[in-house]
Amino acid sequence: MKSISLAIVGATGVVGRKFIEVLAEKNIPIIKLVLFASERSVGKVITFNGHDYPVILLNEENIRQNKVDFALFSAGSSISLQYAPIFKAMKTVVIDNSSAFRMYPDVPLVVPEVNPSDAYSHDYIIANPNCSTIQSAVALKPLHDAYTLKRVVVSTYQAVSGAGSQGIHDLYHQLKTGETSKFPYQIHQNVIPHIDVFLENGYTKEEEKIILEMRKILHLPKLKITATAVRVPVLNGHSESINVEFTQPFILDELKQRLANSQSIKLTDNPDELIYPMPIVAANQDDVYVGRIRRDESIQSGINMFVVADNLRKGAATNAIQILELLIQE
Repeated sequence: MKSISLAIVGATGVVGRKFIEVLAEKNIPIIKLVLFASERSVGKVITFNGHDYPVILLNEENIRQNKVDFALFSAGSSISLQYAPIFKAMKTVVIDNSSAFRMYPDVPLVVPEVNPSDAYSHDYIIANPNCSTIQSAVALKPLHDAYTLKRVVVSTYQAVSGAGSQGIHDLYHQLKTGETSKFPYQIHQNVIPHIDVFLENGYTKEEEKIILEMRKILHLPKLKITATAVRVPVLNGHSESINVEFTQPFILDELKQRLANSQSIKLTDNPDELIYPMPIVAANQDDVYVGRIRRDESIQSGINMFVVADNLRKGAATNAIQILELLIQE
């Protein structure tokens, strides 16, 4: 693995700090680290591998004065659209955690366990998928390879950390202050069937992301897939109930073993001992936890399963850094 120079855009945000944590754990050989953020964070100091790094202002001048090999972005779509092209022009590879470039035909959308080869076709920008899409893609890929997906129904139960620091604030402080900074309703002791903006067809943007991104990642542009996204009062860890219909028959024990043998999947499926995936189990882990696997007896060849992952790690920072590792190893 070669040594690299790296920038983090949005370094003081929830995912930005998780980037730094995961980079340290994976011992990525970084010889130069540049931390960018907005004006309100300039001057903060972040420690990485025993060294202190000042946060500097994200602007074109500072980007050009701090040339790097790679840049990890987690600062929102508008920031990515404005600044990623500047890095690209300097031949810095951008791995972007926002939705800005995900559906661009010429930008790879990559989950390393699913479509790693797509990463190598980049033109200096690679998109990191939506957090909910990542974990479901990891679970669906080995099943599609064996039995061929016919139809998928995804229902998500998404933690407040997926909405950033304001979402976390709402969960912890809403009842004390009476204020809602992120969500349209109280999230404490409530669930909200609404993530991102509503579209003309009645779906939310979050639900559309899951549908369109899954088709792109799996290279199945006509995949029949639908989604419902719900915000729940959990700090961290997205859960998903996934109903899958296949074109091929299957033996349930063999299907479970296939999942157990797949990269980054932890089979957590023993109802007799009350073992199943939960956010508290997946917290601070990089694996995707799959359980509650059972036949859907209403159709000829289908299953229900429950899929959980840490949305800040595998759903964001870890997946992006796994993409970085692919490129370094290349």
